[in-house]
Amino acid sequence: MGFYKFLLSRVITFVLVIFIGITTVFFVPRFLPSDPVEAMIGRMTSKSAFMEPTAVESMRKTLNESFGLQGSIMQQYFGFIKRVVFTHDFGPSLANYPTPVNELIGRALPWTMGLLLISTLISWLIGNAIGLLSGFRKEKAYSKVLEAISIALYPIPYYIFALILIMLFAYIIPIFPLSANFMGKGFSWEHIKSLLVNSALPALSIVLVGTGWWVISMKTLSAGIAEEDYVHFARLKGLKERKIMTKYVLPNAALPQVTMLALQLGSIFNGALITEFLFGYPGIGTLIFGAILQSDYNLIMGTITISIIAVAGATFIIDFLYPFLDPRVRYK
Repeated sequence: MGFYKFLLSRVITFVLVIFIGITTVFFVPRFLPSDPVEAMIGRMTSKSAFMEPTAVESMRKTLNESFGLQGSIMQQYFGFIKRVVFTHDFGPSLANYPTPVNELIGRALPWTMGLLLISTLISWLIGNAIGLLSGFRKEKAYSKVLEAISIALYPIPYYIFALILIMLFAYIIPIFPLSANFMGKGFSWEHIKSLLVNSALPALSIVLVGTGWWVISMKTLSAGIAEEDYVHFARLKGLKERKIMTKYVLPNAALPQVTMLALQLGSIFNGALITEFLFGYPGIGTLIFGAILQSDYNLIMGTITISIIAVAGATFIIDFLYPFLDPRVRYK
């Protein structure tokens, strides 16, 4: 009975988080000063010599209906909730009319997932390995050096690294392109080579900062666990230092890191907005940036809604993984 009570509370929390998030995402774009329908009509009329006022009014009515902007704000809200929940349809993009928002997200999502998923996992593995070693052997000189480097790297925003990498390796030493330019298609060598070359700098900017954070957090955790009584007892038993580190310290220090990894994997659906923009990378971040500039309500709501669901889902899943990762955790 205790488990079902716990499950019900988590499901309710999950639904509430998504509901509040979607509601916020719906209302916030409405406070933007620009009107997307009027902006689109302005672009259309600027390309035409003349349009009858009745034709313009008919176009305005059609666009408002297509974009779900007809009626009062509450009618728009309930219509949006109905479409999202039951049909998973965010409507057409205002800036890329009549292309559906789902199609635009479907094109951009694989690029962001490929870049951020790989970058996040690499930084997590490297950072935790270095952090574990430097925390467990904190008296060593290399441990202090690694900690100093990590502390220096972590506070620097990833987009500053992106700018530095662009100046160094795309301008001063032109090894990589200034802006992403993907060649070929499918699994051809030309496309794979182009993908690796164009993704190297944005991935490196994310990995450097991410590694710094994981090193600092893992070093702190492992250094504290290394002072626990059971670790001292393991040494008294004559166990080797490597076995103590991998069998005693690592499993306990890794638990918070797994939680943070799950949350970060959920947040990759946001995209690395500034990095993608700087490198011209065709991911979700670039999509969101363009949607905000053009007041594309539907695209803003679609991209951020997916991000909210991903983060809430990652949190929901990690609650059920903990009993398998840590035998001390039991839901009663």
